[in-house]
Amino acid sequence: MVKIGLIGNGGMCKAAHAPAYRDDPRVEVTAVCDIIEERAVYLRENYFPNAKVYTDYRELLRDPEVNAVDICTPNDLHSEIAVAALNAGMDVFCEKPDAVDVEKAMEMRQAAEKSGKLLMVMRNNRFTSASRYLKSFIEDGRAGEIYCGRCGWLRRRGIPGKGGWFTTKARSGGGPLIDLGVHMIDLAIWLMGNPKPFAVSANTYRKFSDSNVSDSVNSDFGDKNAEGTFDVEDLAMGMIRFENGAVLQIEFSWASNIKKERRFVELRGTKAGINWQDKGAEIYTEENGRLLDTEILPAREDNGHLNNIRNFIDVLTNGAEPCYRPEQGVDMIKILCAIYESAQTGREVLL
Repeated sequence: MVKIGLIGNGGMCKAAHAPAYRDDPRVEVTAVCDIIEERAVYLRENYFPNAKVYTDYRELLRDPEVNAVDICTPNDLHSEIAVAALNAGMDVFCEKPDAVDVEKAMEMRQAAEKSGKLLMVMRNNRFTSASRYLKSFIEDGRAGEIYCGRCGWLRRRGIPGKGGWFTTKARSGGGPLIDLGVHMIDLAIWLMGNPKPFAVSANTYRKFSDSNVSDSVNSDFGDKNAEGTFDVEDLAMGMIRFENGAVLQIEFSWASNIKKERRFVELRGTKAGINWQDKGAEIYTEENGRLLDTEILPAREDNGHLNNIRNFIDVLTNGAEPCYRPEQGVDMIKILCAIYESAQTGREVLL
């Protein structure tokens, strides 16, 4: 039995993490923790009636009835709490992004290596049925050499928690690049076979900080503050180069004058191209001298968050192979931080 404590009991915890643990017989949630006590109490009363309530994660880490933690706090606390939990001998599952800078991501990896405990960070898009199919398709060599691609997550108007920690760089690490980009960049690089990033170049823009118009439920996410800070980008565009010669174009926005929200990963190979989308995927190839398109439909129950958390529990209880490795998290934060540096300096940044 994995006895887990949930740290950070806001929207993401309630929407994705708590239901996954509640419905898994291998897990007992023995503690919940949030600096806003009402959130922790809500989680106990509606999900885990036997859980202890804490408002300080340090007290939770001293609870002998907790042997693993799940972290859903603002981004700047991910590494601090993860390192403390690993040093306390606990296994850790954490929401993305891994950290807000490279040094903190490396501290997480080092703490996992030193403690010998499991560290996993949410990579839910790897766990959809279309993603798993495409991964097998590419690993079987059916796409040939993946030499270029592009990925993005674009919203027309969907700025989360405006004025709160989401739009405060010191707390979030950045805007849509670190919020949305971590998802699609990770999926693209994972499908490409995890090539080593070599260099990045990028631009970022902040053009909609004065707009309160919304067409997305994501605008309701997070805690708003009308008098708060908005010092992050609302659009990031750029390119990642890899040591094997491949390139990946990127584009992420919370607010842009486009038709509608969409997210995608498009990869081009010498034998086939793939296009991962919200509702499945497509494969473009040729067969017997004719061009051929194949549609990959999602499974009826296609919950990437649930499946990712199940992988974490599978590793702890059955010795399964973890889909995520901490060094992948370090590489991701190196990419994101280099993109911000490139946008600031106007130059390509070598990793």
